[in-house]
Amino acid sequence: MTLLIGVMSGTSMDGIDAVLARFSGDDQAPMVVEGHCHAEFTATLRQSLMDLNATGPDELHRAALAANGVADAYAGAVRQLLSRCGKTAGQVRAIGAHGQTVRHRPAEFDGRGYTVQLLNGALLAELSGIDVVCDLRSRDVAAGGQGAPLVPAFHAALWATPGRSQAVLNVGGISNLSLLHEDGRVGGFDCGPGNALLDLWCERHQGTPFDDEGAWAASGAVSAQLLSRLLSDPYFDRAPPKSTGRDLFHAAWLDRILAESTVFDLPPEDVQATLVELTARSVARDLLRHAPSAERMLVCGGGALNRHLMRRLQSLLPSLRVQPTDEAGLPALQVEAAAFAWLAQAHLEHLPGNRPEVTGARGPRVLGALYPGR
Repeated sequence: MTLLIGVMSGTSMDGIDAVLARFSGDDQAPMVVEGHCHAEFTATLRQSLMDLNATGPDELHRAALAANGVADAYAGAVRQLLSRCGKTAGQVRAIGAHGQTVRHRPAEFDGRGYTVQLLNGALLAELSGIDVVCDLRSRDVAAGGQGAPLVPAFHAALWATPGRSQAVLNVGGISNLSLLHEDGRVGGFDCGPGNALLDLWCERHQGTPFDDEGAWAASGAVSAQLLSRLLSDPYFDRAPPKSTGRDLFHAAWLDRILAESTVFDLPPEDVQATLVELTARSVARDLLRHAPSAERMLVCGGGALNRHLMRRLQSLLPSLRVQPTDEAGLPALQVEAAAFAWLAQAHLEHLPGNRPEVTGARGPRVLGALYPGR
């Protein structure tokens, strides 16, 4: 039996999820989550990370300090998790740590591009006393891939069933699909915005960090004209492999579209309703294009708690069951952190963590860099 910790902070930047996972080598239950905790970023660190999604002065200095801040925050989450589970650092083999994505531009500029997840891995190893596996995306990008999404390999290990077509939808800041085909093939890609624009609009107009259960969106009316304009962005019709982030779907993108026409001078709740519909429609279109025979779609990430979004997904996909991953044995808010524990385990066993058919990489690669603990 091996214990690993997975630590994840996603594009929504709503804080950190950490899980303690037990790996037993049992084919029936290869990984069991023994504990979970959530920790908020401080307002100062969150704003620093948000600011680094766009160009600005003295970026190297600010990024280095933010990476230290992320390591401090991760170390705090690890301490909280260990205390909650009654474990010590010495009982944990390694931490799989995602870091905070602030730029994601694979295959651009020089043909290779880059992806940046801020985290001082050496500092996290020093603070925790545990081996740290991090920088889990850049090797896939170096091999010509998108570096994202990485979770389809984990979803397949957990839920793929021969003869059954299913999908797993993660709705964080960005929404991404994993396609688990009945013949064993695995697909996946980023569909488009998830919570990033919803949270932005809610904070701007409601003064709250997110739309609780989607109640505010449910009070509005979808604008067909605005929805059509949002869906006209070329990203939505690009063929996989593809991935995206706040580099494309950010406040300026939305504000620019809203400013194009007086037709889009809508009540804020109507814009929120339309943004939920954007997420739901982009996911539904992609699923019907790429896995029309899927029997169910498991949903994880913060979006699984948005009841209005879940209702819209089920309405748009009446032929399959839309349900949170809780129904398949792993709570929605634990899935991504568990995936990075799984990726760390793969690194330690020198096994590939990517799926080239998902990311477009030239082949399977062992992902990540290891910082030994004290």
